[in-house]
Amino acid sequence: MKTQPNYKPQRIKLFSLFLITLLLLLITQNTFAAPLADSIKAGENNLTVRQSTAAVEFEGKILFYVRGITSFPAEERAALISERLKNIAENDSINTGSLRVEELEERSNILAGDDFVVSILDTDAEIEGLDRQLLAEIIKTNIAKAINSYRYERSSGVLLKKVLFAAGATVLLLILLFLFNRISRRLDNLLQARLKSRIEGFETQSYHLIQAKQLWTALRGLIKSIKIIFIAILIFLYLEFVLKSFPLTKPIADELFSLILAPLGSLAMGFVAALPNIFFLIVLFIVIRYLIKLIKLFFTGVNQGTISFANFDSEWALPTFKIVRFLIIILAVVVAYPYIPGSDSEAFKGISVILGIMFSIGSSSFISNIIAGYSLTYRRAFKIGDRIKVDDSFGDVVDMKLYVTRLRSVKNEEIIIPNSSLINSNVINYSSLAKQHGLILHTTVGIGYETPWRLVEEMLKSAADRTEELLKQPPPYVLQKSLGDFAVTYEINAYCNNPSQMMIVYSALHQNILDVFNENNIQIMTPAYEGDPAEPKVVPKEKWFPAPDPNKK
Repeated sequence: MKTQPNYKPQRIKLFSLFLITLLLLLITQNTFAAPLADSIKAGENNLTVRQSTAAVEFEGKILFYVRGITSFPAEERAALISERLKNIAENDSINTGSLRVEELEERSNILAGDDFVVSILDTDAEIEGLDRQLLAEIIKTNIAKAINSYRYERSSGVLLKKVLFAAGATVLLLILLFLFNRISRRLDNLLQARLKSRIEGFETQSYHLIQAKQLWTALRGLIKSIKIIFIAILIFLYLEFVLKSFPLTKPIADELFSLILAPLGSLAMGFVAALPNIFFLIVLFIVIRYLIKLIKLFFTGVNQGTISFANFDSEWALPTFKIVRFLIIILAVVVAYPYIPGSDSEAFKGISVILGIMFSIGSSSFISNIIAGYSLTYRRAFKIGDRIKVDDSFGDVVDMKLYVTRLRSVKNEEIIIPNSSLINSNVINYSSLAKQHGLILHTTVGIGYETPWRLVEEMLKSAADRTEELLKQPPPYVLQKSLGDFAVTYEINAYCNNPSQMMIVYSALHQNILDVFNENNIQIMTPAYEGDPAEPKVVPKEKWFPAPDPNKK
C-alpha cells in the first residue's frame, strides 16, 4: 500500500522563505532609498544634458535644430553638419537633385548621392513636434535651397552684376559728397551774410554780455558736427550695401552693422529701462531747486534786515545760506545716488573710490581754507572795505572768498592771503571802530630837556589842529613816552574817522609838526643826539618854499 507524500513541510519552508525575503526588503529599503533617488535625479540631469539643442547655420541662416548628448554636444554636432553642407555646396559635381532620405528604424539619413549629410533622430523631431520622416523631408528641401543659393551667389554672372552695382554705388557716393560739399558751402555763405550781422547786433543789445564771436563759433561748430554726422551716415550706408553684395564680405558687413547698431541699441534699451529712475531724479532736482530758492529768499530777507533774529548778524545771512545749500545738495546726492543709471556697476564704484581717494589726498588745504573762510565770516574779524594789517601785509579788503582774501595795498598792489593763513595770524582792523569811536593816529618826536614840556605839548596839539582830516572832538592829547639819555620822547595822539586816508593824514601831520617846531625855533632831536650845535637845526620860515636853482645840475 502506497503512502501519500507529505507536502506540509515544503509549504512551511516556502512560507518561511517568503517571510525572510520580505523582511530583507524592509530592512534594505532605507539603505537603498537615498542612492536610488540620487540615481533617478542624476538620470534626469543626464536627460537634460542630452536634450540640449543647437542651430545648424549655413551662410548666416538657420536651417534646423539638432540635439546632442554629453559625449557629443549639440554645438559640435551642428558645427560638423554645417561643415559638411559647405563642402557639398563647393563641390559642383554634386547635384542637389541627388539629395534623398534613407529611412532606418531609429533614424532618417539624408544623403547627397552616396555622400552622408545628416541623420535625423526622433529626439530631433521632438524639437519641432513633427514626425521624423516629415521633418527629414523638410530639412532635405531646406538644404537643397541653401546649396542652390550658395552656388547662385558665387556664379560669375551674379558676381559681375554685383561688381557693377558696387561701382554704381561708388559713383553715386562721390556725386552725393560733391553736391553736399557745394550745398554746405553755399549754406555757410548764406548764414554768414544773414546771421553774422544779426549776431553782432545781439551782442550790442546784450551790453556785450554775450560775445558775438563765441556765439558764431558755436553755431559754426554745430553745423560742422551735422555735416560730419551726415557724411558718416552716407559712408556707412555705402559700405553696408557694397560689403553685403558679395558673399566673402557679407560677414564683415554684418559685423560692421552690429558694431555700430548694437551699442546704440544697448543705449536705447538702457535708457528705456532707466526711465523710472530718470524721472525720479528730475523730480528730485526740481524739488531741491525750488527748496534752495525758498531758503535763499529767506536769507536774503535776513541780509536786507526785513527778517531779524536776536544775536544773529545780518552779515552772516549769505554765508549761512551757502552752508545750508551745500548740506541740502549733499543730502540730495546721497538720496539720488542709488537712482543714477549705472551706479550699481563695478566701474562706477571703482571711479567713485578713485575720486574719493584723490579728493581725500588733495583736499586737505582746500577744506582747511573753506573752514577758515567761514570762521572768519562768523568771527567778524573784518569785512569788505575795511583797512587791515595781517603780519607784514597792509591794505584794504576788496574781496572775501571761501579760499582766499584779497587786499589792495596803499601802493595799489593786490595781496592774496589764504584763509588758512589768516586764521592763524594776528589781524589788526583799523576800520571796525573808526566810525563809532574814531581811529587814533599817533607819532613820536624827541625834544631836548631844555624845552619845557608844556610848550612841546601845545606845539604838538597845534600841529594836530592844523591837520584837516583829524577830528577836533575828541581833542588830541600828548603822552610823554620816555625820558631818554639825551631827549624826551613825546607822542601826539589824534582821532580820525577815515582809516582809508590814514597814510595821507600821517604825512600831513608830520608836515605840520615840522612847521610848528621850525616856527618856534625848537630842534627835534630824533633820531639821536651827540651834542648841542652852534645853531639850532631848524629851517627859518623865509626858507620854507625855496625855488630850485636852474644853474645847478
